[in-house]
Amino acid sequence: MSNIRQLRDKTPDSEKITINLGYVDLGRIDLLVKEGFYSNRSDFIRTAIRRQIDSHVETVSKSIERHTMELGLRDYTRDDLEALRDAGEVLHVKVVGLARIDPDVTPELALATIGSITVLGALQASPEIKKALADRIS
Repeated sequence: MSNIRQLRDKTPDSEKITINLGYVDLGRIDLLVKEGFYSNRSDFIRTAIRRQIDSHVETVSKSIERHTMELGLRDYTRDDLEALRDAGEVLHVKVVGLARIDPDVTPELALATIGSITVLGALQASPEIKKALADRIS
């Protein structure tokens, strides 16, 4: 019995998902598979997803950068937050050290641009900013 081993010791390197498609879209996929453009439906769907992700590579990179913890001193100026607001982006502050929000930042601007604040160290901001963002500070 000691020679028996499991065939599936390894954790799978992919995740199965389920999607619903209309009959026309499914028929078009099947046609492309039949014509040899793709080996099967899954191959088509994986390729389509990769292409869509590739088309957003810059956005994904920026998002990853915004969600990474910064070490040291990080200042957030009115200009920084206005640029984020104008770009329609939300900032997630993650700092190990000191995070400072400039005194000229209004509570309204902070609320419009800061989604969350996690500081391991100290946060320097006006009492008004801290009050406005109280539910976003952890």
